[in-house]
Amino acid sequence: MRTTISLDDQLAKQVRRAAKARGVSVSAFIAKTLDDALKRREPSEPPPFRLVTVRGVHTRPGVDLDRPRALDAQDDEVRFPATLVVAGRSV
Repeated sequence: MRTTISLDDQLAKQVRRAAKARGVSVSAFIAKTLDDALKRREPSEPPPFRLVTVRGVHTRPGVDLDRPRALDAQDDEVRFPATLVVAGRSV
């Protein structure tokens, strides 16, 4: 693709010098520089996380999603009730 750009005199001199130092044409130097700059662009910020719940807008009372192991422990206590064993007999 052919296009025309306008550069101030000082920038044009710098571009010509840099292209000559690299042994490439001004056009190739500008194309490579633009390509590199576009590849280095900062990635856009990801959208904020939004918690989707089944009912309502909040979690169930007593559920702390920042403590997932506590949820596992509560589930284990319901599924496997603690049994006190004294002298080989359940109490």
